[in-house]
Amino acid sequence: MTGIVNTAQAEAWNGYEGEHWASHADRYDAVNSGFNGYLLDLAGRDDRVLDIGCGNGQLTRLAAARARSATGVDLSGPMLATARARAAGVPNVTFEQGDVQVHPFAEGGFDLAVSRFGVMFFADPVAAFANVRRALSPGGRLAFLCMTALAGTDLGRVFGALAEYLTQPTGPDGSGPTSFADPNRTKAVLTEAGFSDVVCTRVEADQVWGRDVPDAARFISDWGPVRHHLGMVDGETAAKATEALTAALAPYAGPDAVRLRGTAWLVTGRRS
Repeated sequence: MTGIVNTAQAEAWNGYEGEHWASHADRYDAVNSGFNGYLLDLAGRDDRVLDIGCGNGQLTRLAAARARSATGVDLSGPMLATARARAAGVPNVTFEQGDVQVHPFAEGGFDLAVSRFGVMFFADPVAAFANVRRALSPGGRLAFLCMTALAGTDLGRVFGALAEYLTQPTGPDGSGPTSFADPNRTKAVLTEAGFSDVVCTRVEADQVWGRDVPDAARFISDWGPVRHHLGMVDGETAAKATEALTAALAPYAGPDAVRLRGTAWLVTGRRS
C-alpha cells in the first residue's frame, strides 16, 4: 500500500485493531448494521457507489445489490481480506486498500459516496473530503454516519462506568470517534471541502453487543480502545473497571442479547 499520510491509523488498522475487527466481523456488523438502511435507501440502480472505510465490506456488498456497482476502500489489510472473501462471486463489487485522503480515485468515477462510521479518523478531514468530492460525478452525493456526542446515550452510560478507573476510551468531542459530533463543525469541514446542501439528521438503531452480559463485557474489553486503556492500569484497577463495565451492561440484557440504543448523525451533502 502506497500513498499513506494517516500513518497512525494505518498502523492500528493493520495491527491489533484491524485484526480484531476482521476476526469478529459478524459481531461488529451486529453492532452497526441496524444503521445500514439510512445509507442504502439513498442508492439508486444506476449509481456507482464508493464505500469509505468499508471495513469487512457488509455495506459495500449490500450497496452492490441495489446499485450498478460498489467499491470499498479501507486502510486495513486484514479487514479487506475478509471483505474480499465474503464478496467472492459478486461481480459488481471491488475493494481497494488506500488512504482516502490521498487515494488516486478516478475523477468523477462515482455517483454516491457512503460511509458507516468510517470517516472520523482522517488526519486532514478537509483534504480527505475534497478528494472524495473529486471522485464524485457532477452533482454526486455524499452520505455518511458518524457518532454523536456520548453524553446521555446508552453507550455513554456504559463507558461512563469506566471513568472512575480508566481514561475515557473515546476521545473528547472534536477528535477521534466523536470528531464529527458537532454538526456545525461537520458542515464547516464539508463546505470547505466543496460540498453543498449539507444536512445532519440524528438517527437511532439497536446495537447488539453480545449474547449475554458476560459475553458483551468480554467483547467490549477486547475492543481496541478499551483494551489499550485497560493495559495502562494495574491488574486490580483493570479488574474493577471490568466489573463496573459488566454492571453497567446489565440493564440492557434481554432474553437473547444485550442491546443498546445507538445514536448517530446521518450527514448528507452534494458535490458543488
